Amino acid sequence: MPLKVAVQMDPLAAIDIRGDSTFALMLEAQARGHSLFTYHPDTLALDGNTLYASGEEVTVRDEVGNHFAVTGKRRCDLSDFDTVLMRQDPPFDMHYITATHLLERIHPKTLVVNDPAEVRNAPEKLYVLDYLQYMPATLITRDWDELRRFREEHGDIILKPLYGNGGAGVFRITDGDHNFVSLLELFTQSFREPFIAQRYLPDVRTGDKRIILVDGEVAGAINRVPAANETRSNMHVGGRPEPAALTEREQEICDAMGPDLKQRGLVFVGIDVIGGLLTEINVTSPTGIREVKRFGGNDIAAMIWDAIEARLAAR
Repeated sequence: MPLKVAVQMDPLAAIDIRGDSTFALMLEAQARGHSLFTYHPDTLALDGNTLYASGEEVTVRDEVGNHFAVTGKRRCDLSDFDTVLMRQDPPFDMHYITATHLLERIHPKTLVVNDPAEVRNAPEKLYVLDYLQYMPATLITRDWDELRRFREEHGDIILKPLYGNGGAGVFRITDGDHNFVSLLELFTQSFREPFIAQRYLPDVRTGDKRIILVDGEVAGAINRVPAANETRSNMHVGGRPEPAALTEREQEICDAMGPDLKQRGLVFVGIDVIGGLLTEINVTSPTGIREVKRFGGNDIAAMIWDAIEARLAAR
C-alpha cells in the first residue's frame, strides 16, 4: 500500500547523492510507490496539539546535478503522514533535541524513524557506554586534572567534543605533544559540555569499520581507511571506503546490542569498530548504505523500508 512519507532533512539541493543514505531511502520509497515530502526542522511549528511543517513535495532520480524535482509546496500537519524519517545531520545540540520533543507529539501514531525519544536518549558517544566491555579506555570529563591523568596513563590519546560529528574537532595527542594544554584551552572555550578522551587505537590505520544494523540485525559493513596524513577515517575528510566482512568479535558486539536497538525503535543504526573495539553507536543520521550496495552488498535501503512497513503493518 502506498505510504505518505515525510523526510526531515537538510536541504535536498545541497546533498551529494553519491554517498547520501537519506537519498537512497528516498529512491527506494519512491520505487515502492510512496509519496515524498521534505522539510527542514526549522519549519516545525507546534500549534496547540498540532505539529506543522512547511516544505516541498518532491520526486527523486539518481542523477548527479539533477536529482530531484519539486511538484508542490505546502504547510502540512505531520500527523497526516504514515511515517517521518528524522534524517537531518547533527550537531546533536538543543535545536536537535527540541526537534525530538516536537516529533514525540505525533509518534507513534505517525511512525518516526528512528524513535525520537530514543534518539534523544542515545547520543552516539554516551549510549555506547552501555557496552564498555567492548570499548577502548574512555574518559568523559571537562576536568583538566582528570584529562592529564588519562593522558599520563595511556600516552597516545584521541580527544574530541562529546556531541561532535563527522570527524570535526577530533585530535590525536601523542605522548610528549606540547599542544595538549592549548588544545584544552580551545575546547574549554568552544564547548560547554564535557569532552571525550579515548586511548588511541593504532589499528585505525587499517580501517574504521562502519557496521549497519537494521532493526537490530546486521545488514552490511564497509571499512573506512584514513588518508596517509589523517587520523580521521570519515569519508568526507578523505577516508577511503572498501568492502568488509564481519569478524567473530564484531558479530558478538552486534549480537549483544541488537535486541536493545530493536526494542528502542532504533531501526537504522551504524556502529563504528576499530580493531575489534567499539567506539560509537550512531543513531541520528547514520550513513554508509550506498557504499555497501556499491561494493555488492545488501540493498540496505530496501531492508530499512521492509522494517518500516512491517512495523506499520503490525499495528
